[in-house]
Amino acid sequence: MQWHFATPAFGRRVLYSWVSAATMLGGLAIARQGIAAPPLKIDPHRSLVVTEQLILSRFPLERVLDQLVAQSQVPGLTSLELFHQWWDTQNPRPGLGLGPHCDDTVDATGSPLINGFPYTCRPAPSEGAQASTDPFTDPDNNPDAYVPIGLFNRFDLAPSDGSHCGEYRIVYAKRSGMANSLARNLVILEAVLPNPHPSQGLKGCKKIVDFWASLTQMDDVNQRAGRLEDFYFNGLPGMAPVVQVDHYGGNSYGLGQVRTNQFVSAPAFAWSLREFKLVRTCAEDGCTAMQFVPTTNKSNPFGPLLQPDALCPEANHFQAFLPTQVSALAGASLTGIDAKIPDPYNTAQSQASGSQENAYLVQLGTDSSTLRTNIQTQLTALGSSLTPDEIVLRLQALSCAGCHRLNNEAAMGGGLIWPRSLGFTHITEQETEVIDGQVRFRISDALINVFLPHRQRILEDYLNNKPLKRKEPKDPIGGFRVH
Repeated sequence: MQWHFATPAFGRRVLYSWVSAATMLGGLAIARQGIAAPPLKIDPHRSLVVTEQLILSRFPLERVLDQLVAQSQVPGLTSLELFHQWWDTQNPRPGLGLGPHCDDTVDATGSPLINGFPYTCRPAPSEGAQASTDPFTDPDNNPDAYVPIGLFNRFDLAPSDGSHCGEYRIVYAKRSGMANSLARNLVILEAVLPNPHPSQGLKGCKKIVDFWASLTQMDDVNQRAGRLEDFYFNGLPGMAPVVQVDHYGGNSYGLGQVRTNQFVSAPAFAWSLREFKLVRTCAEDGCTAMQFVPTTNKSNPFGPLLQPDALCPEANHFQAFLPTQVSALAGASLTGIDAKIPDPYNTAQSQASGSQENAYLVQLGTDSSTLRTNIQTQLTALGSSLTPDEIVLRLQALSCAGCHRLNNEAAMGGGLIWPRSLGFTHITEQETEVIDGQVRFRISDALINVFLPHRQRILEDYLNNKPLKRKEPKDPIGGFRVH
């Protein structure tokens, strides 16, 4: 894979590889004595997830949007206009007239659709109201402001062929949600970093992995803050920064995205998880627009496709397809559960409350059906004791709504229990804890006990030159597609 990006404006540089260099020299000395070097270890709370408020204070949303706007080359565009356009997508037409809206496509009854499936508009007093608010003034007190609450290293999402180097995320929460659970909105900017040396495969990502590993050895929180600030806003030497206009979906491969977890005075109190791409419109004479565009949630098939009496062609095709995923869904560990869902089956909203749309077992029903029979046929061929219900429950766990809420403490079969989120989220703006003298935002038990240990093993295996084998070149090296 070869991507072409605007040249980043490099500021101060950091010596990101001092840990690996020191380790290499120490390893040589040990080797001369005939002693095997100890394996490299990382601290997941420094090298995988960063939630210290002191560090996060350097990542205001306005700074991120300012950088993206500056890179966009769109004359006259401002961060506030881009923010308004983003949330105007949740309003019906005509709105502000700056970009797409929730009802640009409708069915015969006038109900909004994306990808052929329902997409509920969420105008004022829900998230669409933000099309006319200013989140950037008085950010320490403004209920419409967004607070950075986490940085995430998702190297485990890099494909085994090394065609990119994974995702690097910033999580924000609307300040109003800190005190009011009916005014919560979380957004995650999920940048995909291209491999700076794609011909080297995964080895081309070594600078990035070494950078994150080096944070483990830094006890000075201000030093870690400076290094992370450089990585996200300036980039490592010879590499684009994380915050780069082409890293959020507007590239030829459609990689990267911005996802939301919406619950602002919601209709019927529906907690809805959604996905957007940041897309520029450019021609030979320049760029004329940059917009957030609603898109499908990946690995989120539309629940009613499971209904035994569903008549639409998509349901027939999906029910023929799903049994081909039984072997992957029957994984022996929580992080071994997998499914590759083609995008034509994906919805653009994953409903975690207020609707049974994403309750896959409810959609499947309890009666005998061809789908149940075909799933059982595959399980029998595998010699598995799992049931069709457990396979569908595992499929639900891979969806946004399932992972965030619907599968909390659900028995998945094979002795597996899905771990708990924090109710609807895996990181919260509503609770903090003090660790090593630093105030941190809380993360979920699911992250602490399942997801982070898995990601830690992947990163440490890479650092220690252990082979990372996947069946397909585009499969993530972590083998786990839960967002």
